[in-house]
Amino acid sequence: MRRRVSCPAGTLGLAVAGLLLLAPPLALAGGKKKPHPPKSAWSEVVEHAEWSPRAGLQAVALGRKLLVMGGRGPFNPAFGTELFNDVWSSEDLGRSWQKISDAEWPARGYFQALRRGRSVYVLGGQNFDILPNLDFPLCPGNPPGVPCLPFVPNSTFFNDVWRSDDGANWTQITPAAGWEGRAGLSAVVFNGRFFVFGGSQGDDASTGGTGRVLFNDVWTSKDGVNWMQVTPSAPWAPRAGGVAVVHRGHIYLLGGERGFTCGGAPGCVPERDLYFNDVWRTRNGRDWELVTPAAGWSARPGHQCVTALGYIACFGGYGEPENPVDFWVSRDGARWREVKKRLSPPWRAASADDVKYDFDALVVKSRPGCWFPTIFTFGGDRERFELPPEENATRVDNDVWRVDLRPGHRR
Repeated sequence: MRRRVSCPAGTLGLAVAGLLLLAPPLALAGGKKKPHPPKSAWSEVVEHAEWSPRAGLQAVALGRKLLVMGGRGPFNPAFGTELFNDVWSSEDLGRSWQKISDAEWPARGYFQALRRGRSVYVLGGQNFDILPNLDFPLCPGNPPGVPCLPFVPNSTFFNDVWRSDDGANWTQITPAAGWEGRAGLSAVVFNGRFFVFGGSQGDDASTGGTGRVLFNDVWTSKDGVNWMQVTPSAPWAPRAGGVAVVHRGHIYLLGGERGFTCGGAPGCVPERDLYFNDVWRTRNGRDWELVTPAAGWSARPGHQCVTALGYIACFGGYGEPENPVDFWVSRDGARWREVKKRLSPPWRAASADDVKYDFDALVVKSRPGCWFPTIFTFGGDRERFELPPEENATRVDNDVWRVDLRPGHRR
């Protein structure tokens, strides 16, 4: 008989049916009852937070605070993209936010923010600078399907590292780490060390840029200042936007992309030719094991994966012709199960248009004394390349959502 465990009043309780379906088979054998059905699912904490709508942002839990920082606003082909270096803090689990800093680091998106000990570190990213397009409005050199825009991307790609103990005051600990500047990099803290790998330089040619350089090198550091290259070329294909998590003594790399759209290239299929759904893992950053060449979920960029209750959970992301409306879990990264109730669709999405990409997600214990975790998501993007700028401007979000993960009770 399993003891019923509850959390303090006021905590949303979710029995994650999909997670429980992945429990060891013996737990449901011998005539034992199946888990009780879930009691709740995704809940919108706030529709419009005090911080501006943004994508490519980062969120970190620091003590009792949730911090949101950086990112970019809606893409505007005529005037460029607004970039942020502000830091916002919430002490009530995302319901209200206070701006605590215009950080000392330059505004950026698609960077990484990591917590180690009592400090937060900001690494890499890009600034989306632009230059006038001298070929506008004809652009005779553009490939088929690539729009002719009045400005062309000219991003700076960062390899600086910044540190803060409170989110308000920041110190640059190195202006140039050993690895080349990059955006869409993957980064984790593992066994007390920083690991940085993958990412890209150069703006995507399909959105008016001049092409990209993709990385599959791996770097590590004890202090964020002095970096050592673990390998110049890991066995996985170079990519940006690969999600990295620490799970069961390994670093896992899941999915990502080598380009965001085909830009009208003949015969190109993004899910086949540009996006990844392979899963790799390593114990040291040098020796990588292919867990699966194709996870159950469709190949995609812009997604997030988190670890909770002994599982990896992946959801969200960009897709062609529409975003994926699903939520997947795995205990080992090889065998995946789609959760079709209570967790899917994420954000209670009424359609694929409501599914986000380039958001951020955190797993925290949302109540003192509560042993089960909560997934929080922050902001994100629902823009589509085929839509006009005035409509896309409404598709970058500043909302906060949560879903509580509590195993169902079995007698």
